[in-house]
Amino acid sequence: MEGFKEYDRYDGLGLADLVKKKDVSPRELVEEAINRIEQYNPQLNAVILPMYDYARKLVQEDIPEGPFKGVPFLLKDLLAAVEGVPMTMGSRACKHYIPKTDSELVKRFKKAGLVIAGKTNCPEFGLLAVTEPELHGPTRNPWNTDRTPGGSSGGSGSAVAAGMVPIASAGDGGGSIRIPAACCGLFGLKPSRGRNPTGPEHGRIWQGAVVEHVITRSVRDSAAILDSTLGPDIGAPYFIPSPEVPYLNETDNPPGRLKIAFNTQSPIGTEVHKECVNAVLDTATLLESLGHRVEEARPELDGLALANSYVAMYFGEIAADLDEFESILGRKVRQADVEDQTWTLGLLGRTMSSAYFVKSLREWDRVAREMGRFHQKYDLYLTPILASPPVKIGEMQLKPAERIAMKVVNTFGLGRLLKASGLIEKIAADSFSKVPFTQLANFTGQPAMSVPMHWTEDDLPCGVQFIAPLGDEATLFRLAAQLEREKPWLNRRPPSIRQ
Repeated sequence: MEGFKEYDRYDGLGLADLVKKKDVSPRELVEEAINRIEQYNPQLNAVILPMYDYARKLVQEDIPEGPFKGVPFLLKDLLAAVEGVPMTMGSRACKHYIPKTDSELVKRFKKAGLVIAGKTNCPEFGLLAVTEPELHGPTRNPWNTDRTPGGSSGGSGSAVAAGMVPIASAGDGGGSIRIPAACCGLFGLKPSRGRNPTGPEHGRIWQGAVVEHVITRSVRDSAAILDSTLGPDIGAPYFIPSPEVPYLNETDNPPGRLKIAFNTQSPIGTEVHKECVNAVLDTATLLESLGHRVEEARPELDGLALANSYVAMYFGEIAADLDEFESILGRKVRQADVEDQTWTLGLLGRTMSSAYFVKSLREWDRVAREMGRFHQKYDLYLTPILASPPVKIGEMQLKPAERIAMKVVNTFGLGRLLKASGLIEKIAADSFSKVPFTQLANFTGQPAMSVPMHWTEDDLPCGVQFIAPLGDEATLFRLAAQLEREKPWLNRRPPSIRQ
């Protein structure tokens, strides 16, 4: 067979079904995935570490009899460790780091039958909502290569949107599954805290804000992957009951008549682009036509206090990471090992007292209680994912004057001066201005999804977010499948990829 030209017309389960019927072999799928990566990656820079020999070896061996047997797959180059394969985390500090074991989630991906063919780009340590690390360069959006695919799982989003693979891994500590899904016209679900394993090296990643899963083209792929990976591993810091019904089955079940609150106002009072507002309003109209009860409402939250509490965690985690990377480098991390902004954030993390850090996390507990009360009245909460359509490459980078100031700060270790200057609050406001909606579900641990319900006049994707009560991925999958049937997106392709 000379290539499998229909490859990107199928989702992951569709390809697995072809393998099961022997209409195509895993080897043929892998070779087609490699062809697609080689064709599209030069213009997108989504895959930063091809693993072609690794994939070819996997298909020559006995692939586990999982639901995705033989389906090509890509891993985000952060947290998703593969024994003997470099994991740079988007940083010069880790460019020679080679994990000694698979992460538990990677083991479960393999057990599901997925065939790993490469690793995808991410910002340094997954810190930004765009994917433009100095180490690997920017990843571009297939819908418009002048635009970002989002972050931090931007490489995975770009690769799936381009049809390199139907599924790629992703992690979400502040929106990093949902943001790339929204930017790339894909489906992205952030599971509940504790739903997927974080071991064996990690426990409460970013104080429980981070959870890993996948970005997919179809709802059912996301559901079936979660069925294959869910459940605690040894020493897990959280436990959440397993679903009574497999999530894949839920995609065939009607959602019932849901009561859904919607809101388009930024929680920190910043501007929201009309396209993002229209995406929510149009979705609300569709939901009403499907029989759901929809009304404008939002929880009583202090958005700025939450933003400040998030960056407090963020700074503290960066400072701790830089200290711990000594075990990777065999020496202390130096300023030249990381990007200027990362070093500055680490300095700020070292200025915080333990009391300030704990006080910030208590804000998370308060908002979790408020969301619990909110969901006593509403089944789901609908918002934009982003405050604007995908921004241009480089738009979120520091300005030249800011770079110079940051180098001075870093050289002289002026973290305390920065803190006193009010920079923490400014960083929080600037960071959240384009992405003010997604962090809420990370504070509370709730499941949330990005659904590709809207495209702008310029043909750029614009996803919407649904947040469900803790542990209720089932309702999200049922509703997402209903929306997918009503307004299909599976075969909607970026202009440069259309065949």
